[in-house]
Amino acid sequence: MAFAIGQDGDEDEVVSAINTTPLVDVMLVLLIIFLITIPVVTHTVPVDLPKESNQPRQTKPENIELSVTKDGGVYWNEQRIGGNEQLVLRLKKIAVVAPQPEIHIRGDGAAPYEHVGRVILACQRAGIVKIGFITEPPPRG
Repeated sequence: MAFAIGQDGDEDEVVSAINTTPLVDVMLVLLIIFLITIPVVTHTVPVDLPKESNQPRQTKPENIELSVTKDGGVYWNEQRIGGNEQLVLRLKKIAVVAPQPEIHIRGDGAAPYEHVGRVILACQRAGIVKIGFITEPPPRG
């Protein structure tokens, strides 16, 4: 006497439904772990950070702008300088003035570094203390 419970011989039928109960249990455990650890991560050592703000450059009459073109030409406030020795002589006259003016170098983006380096070396030989570089900010967007 054999008893057949259920359907006839279809015991190996594949169940295509996913049991989501273990998945929900794991997600709830992970949620609880994250809720417990986030406050620990956000508490850090109290440090008083410096406040910084960008100020636009103030052009003062005593500041000197040296422009370097891509072919190596040097301009002193839009007036071309003949050579490196002339530049050093003019810078030496400026270096003794108190307070010493700042030198702002505007180097062409296509100029080799050698041309800008010569201007920096001339400033160093003349005894100039403050040298700055003028750049353009990148376009927004």
